[in-house]
Amino acid sequence: MDGVLRLWPDDDAALERAHGVPPGSLRAVAFAPALLEPAIRGTTSDAQWLAEVAARIAALAPEADAPALVAAWSAPTAARLNQPVLALLRDVRQRMPVVLLSNATSRLPRDLDALGIADAFDAVVNSSEVGAIKPEPAIFLHALAQLGMAADQVLFVDDTAANIEAARALGLRAERYVDAAALRAWLLAQGALGDD
Repeated sequence: MDGVLRLWPDDDAALERAHGVPPGSLRAVAFAPALLEPAIRGTTSDAQWLAEVAARIAALAPEADAPALVAAWSAPTAARLNQPVLALLRDVRQRMPVVLLSNATSRLPRDLDALGIADAFDAVVNSSEVGAIKPEPAIFLHALAQLGMAADQVLFVDDTAANIEAARALGLRAERYVDAAALRAWLLAQGALGDD
């Protein structure tokens, strides 16, 4: 979802400055694999992950209001929907099921509601509920089982090369997301869109 349908700001520097945190520290802490992976595998909750991010930021910058920084950074309203991709998703859904497969924390259902897209998918496969993350085969196999479709019948779009390679290795027709125009061209070539 992130990097394709939901777009977060590329630069957290202004937010970090406003809260007295060294530049670059927020993402370095939050996305450190040892901290992030348990949250997206579902072994810790989103609340636990964010609390640990705040604690580690506070250790780096004791004078900072780390909880306020993390709350502002992680708020669903801090991101925006990629409207051209959402329009494509809705068009594709008229022809075939659309499943969201996301490496996400336990708050994904709340985020989908907050963004107004909870009903935009036929199914949601959340890594924190499955206990497996992309690019591991288990999460793709879980999604295929939910769909009840063969791998070569499924189109997969992601912004991460390793996830695309893993999907292709399992037989899915996969494409790396670059922009909405390239995605539209690929979907047309795959027969997922009408040529209107």
